[in-house]
Amino acid sequence: MNISKLWFEDNKIYIQTAEGKEFWQSLLWYQRLLYATDEERANYHISYSGIHWQDVDEDISFESFLYDSPEPEGVAKFFRQHPELNASAIARRMGMKQSLLAAYIAGTKKPSEERTRQIYETIRDIGKELSRAPV
Repeated sequence: MNISKLWFEDNKIYIQTAEGKEFWQSLLWYQRLLYATDEERANYHISYSGIHWQDVDEDISFESFLYDSPEPEGVAKFFRQHPELNASAIARRMGMKQSLLAAYIAGTKKPSEERTRQIYETIRDIGKELSRAPV
């Protein structure tokens, strides 16, 4: 892919090809870029397969700009918006394999409606317990 322009806007990364086609992805997929400074974001290198940011050790393949879902959805989006949550501990509490919850968060697997409900219910239960903690 021949990139002629790269820019960041509204927590998204955009690229424009030499042919004038534009593609974007949510920076929620790339937490290091999401929290990078403008200077760190500006220091990138384009290779034959993608883009690399040395300062934050992040890579984005050109192929990923062609995925059907440039924005995380559901459980994946929730956990990416709340990186303070310990996904491994939540999975253990639910009796779920940690690798399965990690796949949901990565977007490589999609939970059923029932499983999604269970995940959110577990998080709400934890929130209720925290709200009852002594001050």
